[in-house]
Amino acid sequence: MSLMNFIGFSLITVTNLMMLISIILAKKNQFDREKNSPFECGFDPKSSKRLPFSLHFFLIAIIFLIFDVEIVLIIPMISTFNYCEILSWISTSSFFFIILLAGLYHEWNSNILKWTD
Repeated sequence: MSLMNFIGFSLITVTNLMMLISIILAKKNQFDREKNSPFECGFDPKSSKRLPFSLHFFLIAIIFLIFDVEIVLIIPMISTFNYCEILSWISTSSFFFIILLAGLYHEWNSNILKWTD
């Protein structure tokens, strides 16, 4: 066994032993109803404050993230315009925008972007 393999195996073994020892010696959490209950100015809450979350807002947030990542991908594409061949740059950027427009068309037809029901 080479020295590098021995050192790697030793480090993994020591790490696993330390994790096992910390699990064994860790203080066990005891369930306390008072600590786990919500605190509202010394009074018990009268009703649940959990409001139902609209799925439509979640879908809009996901769409925003997707198109936000699109901006991150467009900026380097614009900065490489001067360094690439024009035909390869146009074909790559056209393919990228066609995929984005297809996604937008799909979202539009699925009525995800429609605010009213």
